[in-house]
Amino acid sequence: MSVVGIDFGSQSTKVGVARNKGIDIITNEVSNRSTPSLVGFGPKSRYIGETAKTQEISNLKNTVSSLRRLAGRSFKDPDVQVEQEYNTATLVDINGEAGAEVSYLGKKEQFTATQLVAMYLTKIKTTTSAELRLPVADVVLSVPPWFTDAQRRALLDACDIAGLTCLRLVNDSTAIALGWGITKFDLPTPEEKPRRVCFVDIGYSDYTCSIVEFRKGELNVKATTYDRHFGGRNFDKALVDHFANEFKEKYKIDIRTNVKAWTRTLAAAEKLKKILSANASAPISIESLMNDIDVRAFVKREELEEMVKPLLDRITVPLEQALAEAKLKVEDIDSIEMVGGCTRVPIIKEKISNFFGKPLSFTMNQDEAVARGCAFSCAILSPVFRVRDFAVHDIVNYPIEFTWEQAPEIPDEATSLTVFNKGNVMPSTKILTFYRKQPFDIEARYAKPEGLPGKANPWIGRFSVKGVTPGPDGDFATCKLRARLNLHGVLNIESGYYVEDVEVEEPIPEEKKEGDTMDTDAPNGDAEKPKTRKVKKQVRKGDLPISSGSASLDVENKQRLCERENAMYMEDKLVADTEDKKNELETHIYELRDKIDGVYAEFASDDEKAKLKAKLDETEDWLYEEGDDTTKAVYVAKMDEIRFIVGPIMQRHTDKVEAERAAVLKAQEEAAAKQRAEQEAAKKASEPAAAPDAEMKDADAAAPADAEKKDKNGDEPMPEVEEAS
Repeated sequence: MSVVGIDFGSQSTKVGVARNKGIDIITNEVSNRSTPSLVGFGPKSRYIGETAKTQEISNLKNTVSSLRRLAGRSFKDPDVQVEQEYNTATLVDINGEAGAEVSYLGKKEQFTATQLVAMYLTKIKTTTSAELRLPVADVVLSVPPWFTDAQRRALLDACDIAGLTCLRLVNDSTAIALGWGITKFDLPTPEEKPRRVCFVDIGYSDYTCSIVEFRKGELNVKATTYDRHFGGRNFDKALVDHFANEFKEKYKIDIRTNVKAWTRTLAAAEKLKKILSANASAPISIESLMNDIDVRAFVKREELEEMVKPLLDRITVPLEQALAEAKLKVEDIDSIEMVGGCTRVPIIKEKISNFFGKPLSFTMNQDEAVARGCAFSCAILSPVFRVRDFAVHDIVNYPIEFTWEQAPEIPDEATSLTVFNKGNVMPSTKILTFYRKQPFDIEARYAKPEGLPGKANPWIGRFSVKGVTPGPDGDFATCKLRARLNLHGVLNIESGYYVEDVEVEEPIPEEKKEGDTMDTDAPNGDAEKPKTRKVKKQVRKGDLPISSGSASLDVENKQRLCERENAMYMEDKLVADTEDKKNELETHIYELRDKIDGVYAEFASDDEKAKLKAKLDETEDWLYEEGDDTTKAVYVAKMDEIRFIVGPIMQRHTDKVEAERAAVLKAQEEAAAKQRAEQEAAKKASEPAAAPDAEMKDADAAAPADAEKKDKNGDEPMPEVEEAS
């Protein structure tokens, strides 16, 4: 089972996975650690991620960006109109939801932002699965902390359409804090003063500041503030506006009238901004930008800072707001951790450092911190991995209230109640109590719409409580509803039930008199019965069915979109496989043309060579004419035709190669056997003589003494006789 954390960014996406006792950032098909957050459409298939980036300039009208910022938004939202400035595709209204109109498979198509996000997540899922060589199902996905309930539901729907199970939607800043805190072993204990860290995350399109308190084994988010329109792309746009004026005056071209020229200048400005972060000045040069005119310019870092001065004046606002909401002062902050690509800009670092009056900390990977935190969060929620206990307590960013119709029988009943206040801990559960005689409806909405991003609809959901009837005595039924703001930051009424007051007996605790040191038995030996009293308690008597309506897709629509996404995925796969077969056929033609006069030359007759060469020429001509765009089956058939001719030739070559290999192996085996025999013989020759040989040598050594006893004729010596005395 895989554990995957996805940092779904506005410009690019990073994927972290738990493996090798740590967190790794995986690479995509071109070995990049981040994948562009783009979806493009073509006449045959979709282009997603790296392929979309590759063909973006040539396919501007059909390439959609800002996927994350469009999800769950109404087309009429002013923020969506801002995104049109950064999008070359046409954004449209699709049943009230923002989407894009593109040309796909030769005809105009409209896709909602939720569908576009699902397409992109399908690509991320495929890339991750290929890298891990495991199926990917459970993920944790990052979202900006300012996302509303509708935007969060849109991302959850997109995960479902892509075949992913989202275990948690985690705020970017919270994921960063988790990645920082879970690796620290020197955090204060619960009894000690907490360590307070300010995380500043300035990315491609937004700026977030979060103040977090750390104690051993837990983190508590105290405040999160943001600027939704402050990021790297705003610096890029300031540069492009400057160049547009300069080019118009110097080269007499207006890049504002040419989308391709504008996009190329935007890409060059992004590179220039990065160079200026490390250098005091830098040139820009774009060949044939417009009307075959080459352009050049030179920018100093001070000039860039002057261009973005209105932006820089806003840099301390989120910091001040965060301190105010956390009820802290600058000196209460122990550390300022900088994250996000835009925090590399020198003037930004300087202004934030001056605000806090202390040096900044860059201990985290500025580009991958969110992905690592998401992967840690997924590992904590997964039963497969053992992770040190670390509790995450996030906060509610927008106050949520419930409203309902007044009961006719209760004229002075209030009709609204703020249930989740800003700053409350999340996830959180609240029990709402209503007194009713008949079914009723309640609505959830944001209490302060002016604080929402853009002009987001404050409505969250409507919940109908069924099965309510008067109590046994005809009085009001006491209805209780369980409202929960879950891990995703999404609100639901999970269950409803009704209770009745029932009299029950409960023991009265006796107070011991002074001097009593032990219990005593009653005089008759029986234990004295404890005194009891009757009290009324609420006892759950039954469930109340609840039907709900929210911004989430209904089951039928979601299933339809799942089927559509699967069909498009299979179409993309077929196109990719067809292209592979076409390339394989082309490569095969060139290889055989070289080999027929080379390694295969001695294995083919002149007729076979001529026939094969003719077939190769014929297939090559077909491939570059009518065969340029055909089906996978046709390419496979053409390959089979060539193999039918070259097959016998290849077989003869293979037979000879195998025979030579067998001969070499046999010679090697014989040489090895001979070497073993020689080694054994040498070993025997070097061993000492055995015991019988030693006895023979002893006998031979004694032979000269016996020989002296022989007579002259060589006979055995005669026995000696002594005379008797």
